[in-house]
Parts: sequence; C-alpha cells; structure tokens
Amino acid sequence: MTALAALLRRRIGLTGPMTLADYMADCLLHPEHGYYTRQDPLGAAGDFTTAPEISQIFGEVLGLCLAQSWLDHGAPSPFTLAEPGPGRGTLMADIWRATRGVGGFHAAARLHLVEASPVLRDQQAARLSRLPVTWHDTLDGLPEDRPLFLIANEFIDALPIRQFQRDPQGWREVVLGLKDGALSPALTDPAPLADLDHRLADTEPGDVVELCPAAKPVMQALSSRILARGGAAIIIDYGGWRSTGDTFQALENHAYADPFAHPGRADLTAHVDFEALARHAAPLNHSALTDQRALLAALGIAQRAEVLARNLTGAALENHVKAFHRLTDASEMGTLFKALALVAPGSPLPPGFAPFTTETTP
Repeated sequence: MTALAALLRRRIGLTGPMTLADYMADCLLHPEHGYYTRQDPLGAAGDFTTAPEISQIFGEVLGLCLAQSWLDHGAPSPFTLAEPGPGRGTLMADIWRATRGVGGFHAAARLHLVEASPVLRDQQAARLSRLPVTWHDTLDGLPEDRPLFLIANEFIDALPIRQFQRDPQGWREVVLGLKDGALSPALTDPAPLADLDHRLADTEPGDVVELCPAAKPVMQALSSRILARGGAAIIIDYGGWRSTGDTFQALENHAYADPFAHPGRADLTAHVDFEALARHAAPLNHSALTDQRALLAALGIAQRAEVLARNLTGAALENHVKAFHRLTDASEMGTLFKALALVAPGSPLPPGFAPFTTETTP
C-alpha cells in the first residue's frame, strides 16, 4: 500500500466517499506524495512519452505555426508566449529554436510557463537555461496587459474529472469509497444535475459522461486575456468533441494500470471534451476540431521530416522514421489526438486550422 493510499483510506473513513476529481487532485499533486510532485514522469524511465519527446519536428512545425499566427495578428510587441504543463521544457525549446529566423519574434516574446511540479520546473529551468522564463502555478498568473499566444499539449487531460452514470431518475456520480478496507469505486444515489441537462437528449440510462470542473476557469483565463489584448491558443490532447463513456485511466511503466491500485505512483488522465472547452472559452471563436495527423500534415511535417532524414543513416534514420510514424499514423497518435484553436472574434485562425461550421462538427 502506498503512503497516499493510507492517507486516503483514513480520510474516506472520517468524511465519507470522495469524488474522482478530489482523488485525481490528491494523486497527482499531493504536496508530499503526489505523482507530479515526486518525480519526472516522462521518457523510458517514466510512465509515458509525449509528442515533443518523440521528435523535434512536432515542436518545430507548431512553433512556426505560432509565429505565423503572431505575424497574422500584426506582430505585436511585447507579447506573452506561454505553455501550461510544459513537461521537461522540450516543446518550448523546439519552438524557440524553430522560430529564431522569424524577424522580431524572439525580441517581442516574453516567455511564461505554467507548472505546479517542482521536479518538472527544475527540468524546464535546465533545458531553457539561456532563456528568461517566468513560472506560474496557474494560468491566472499570466500577464493581462499584452497579447497571449499559448500552446497546451497534453495539459487538459490531467485536470481532475467527475464522472456520472445516467439513471432513469437522474445521474449517479462515481465516487471512491472503501470496500473491505480497500479503495473501491461506488455510485451515489440518482439525482438531477443541471450541468448535465444538455446531455439528456443524447444519452440513455447506463451511459457515462465526464465533467472537468477545473477546465472552466482555465478556459476563462485564456478567454479574458485573448479578448482583451488579442492572440491565439492552440490546445492539443487526446479526446473528442463530446465526452461519452468511461475514459478515466492510469498509466504506469508505459502500460495501462488499475487507477485505484497505487495512488500517487501512476499517471491519471481522462479524454478531453473539446466541446466543453469551446463552450467555456466563449465568446472566443474556435476552429473546427482537427486530428493531429491532419494538422501536422497541413503544417508541413512531412517536408520537414524529409529534410532531416537527408543527414541521417542507420539506426538514427530508422528511429526518425518511427517517430514520424508514431506522431502521424492513425494506429498511433495521429487520430487519437485532436487540436483546437481559439482566437478573438474577427481574428484569423492559426495556420492549419479550419473555421468551425455545423458541417465540421464531429
């Protein structure tokens, strides 16, 4: 039993069952035993690998996408270049390197990272040691007095969720209680839930729907800054346009695991409901939801991969080809991951993104 499991068992014994959101928050960010507060979770020695860690070409094409968006918005100076959940700082390092030839971009950019993990902050500081970086615990700390150009890759999926099962009498929430002294999921009694009234038309008894309460203030923080000063946000994550089904999962040693078996030792995530993100960000305009494969193709990833391949041979070339395949193939990350862009009304979308219409709704 982990130390955090013992703490959670005592807490539930004293106060009763806890929501999945509270459980996720404790498992990921408990100040002493939380998953992200204790370790670097990335890479072969960790539990998962993100796209920027797979290949530099991911960050390079997205960096040029952000730079072109900045140019399309009139090249404002200064502006905030921000990333929440920046992992080891790899994505931002690749973005910075790829944009060094964009006239005025580096001089105008003010780099801000949103990171709650002290372990990962140290990794970011080491990788971006030559850059003047400001860190924040939450997006509320980002400046409000200048345009914001933000990229978030696999950030929303780690925000705590609540999970509900449709019942003829309303909704039953999945909570974490104790069974024979062990942590065990259970269902509350059914009750109406105003936040899910809009899902009554497309669900039936037994269907599961997930809500991410923490996503609303995140999107509102983005929205207020972009509405006031301009800019754009790009959000990339796994998920879909509307949440349906149980997507709560744990990753440990690069394999799926029981999310309740080892609290604090496994990464906990859920698929992102992009429709909810767009709704929370209103009145910002949002793009059509596009899959990662289509976005990267539109941004020229194949051409960039070909250029890099010319100087590679042997194992290095083989690994390069495998990385490209992993990022773009439908059997890998290509269609599982989706991307959404957000801009102020009347502003141009970043390159690679199409306008949202009723015909583009998934």
